[in-house]
Amino acid sequence: MNTTVISRLEDIKVKFAELNEEIAKPEVIQDAILYRRLTKHHADLRQVIEAYQSLQEVDREIAGAKDLLNESDPEMQAMAEKELATLEEQKEGLEGQLMKLLLPKDPNDERNVVLEVRAGTGGEEAALFAAEIFRMYQRFAEGKRWTIEILDESFTGTGGLKEVNALIEGAGAYSQLKYESGVHRVQRVPETEASGRIHTSAVTVAVLPEAEDVEIQIEESDLRVDTFCASGPGGQGVNTTYSAIRLIHEPTGLVVQCQDERSWHKNKAKALRVLKARLYDLKLQEQHEAIAEERRGMVGSGDRSEKIRTYNFPQNRVTDHRINFTSHQIDSILSGSIQALVDELAAHHETERLKQELSAEAI
Repeated sequence: MNTTVISRLEDIKVKFAELNEEIAKPEVIQDAILYRRLTKHHADLRQVIEAYQSLQEVDREIAGAKDLLNESDPEMQAMAEKELATLEEQKEGLEGQLMKLLLPKDPNDERNVVLEVRAGTGGEEAALFAAEIFRMYQRFAEGKRWTIEILDESFTGTGGLKEVNALIEGAGAYSQLKYESGVHRVQRVPETEASGRIHTSAVTVAVLPEAEDVEIQIEESDLRVDTFCASGPGGQGVNTTYSAIRLIHEPTGLVVQCQDERSWHKNKAKALRVLKARLYDLKLQEQHEAIAEERRGMVGSGDRSEKIRTYNFPQNRVTDHRINFTSHQIDSILSGSIQALVDELAAHHETERLKQELSAEAI
């Protein structure tokens, strides 16, 4: 581990000691919000400190084992060599753990999620698959005991889903779902295909972190508000009052609508949450221009070629093309059992970030 990393760890030791004193002050304890923020930061630093202390202890043991190699007793030397090999392995593991702990955390990881699923290329078949993809996320959320609330949805005549917006609330929702954004491609024989020919269709998924009010403020003068009668699947009337809301944010041209509630005010409040999430996503792109191209490419146009994952029904196969992950349990995955895939994606991106961090430290 190079001197730059060691210096950072020593700085963290100082900060940790300062936090120990800070959170013990009566005025901090009485301030619930400040106390919660400081104790969370303290807990994060504790993990780093404990791993660093373990590494230092292993380094001392390695030094002792190396001293034993100079002994004249062959048995003592053999024992020292064996112990040294074990200690070096422990050291490597602790160094890897420390580097992961030192990686900057995504500040959005604990946020709720605004999930958007839309049928892309493929007509009715794409809409039918969009409904299946959305159910997959519903079941995954239910398994996590998160709450999922549909804000707006639009159906085709045969029960397919043109698009749906939903709010998912739960601890770590964004951290678990953020890598699901992109084009999901399906290959299968549609029920309406008499010749048995395999069709390829696409569905787009966008996962946005919900914005907090203090981060995104919307001026009423920037909004155009349209009201209309809500409708259900197949155009069936839900009510005859103008309770559905469409918001147009004129500075950006973003459009959001919500018709889930019978109350105009409730629909507007929900639509504002989605609009704020989209504006927050735009804000993130501006703040991180270096990776804006990657974020803008999360969804793309819905064309079949812009895929992150393929669901191949004839082969009973699901493949995530970013990490070469393949499962032959397509029914299980579409039933919401995507935790293994979620974990693989998180591990892959963490490894990539770690490589970048190590490269930067080496410069």
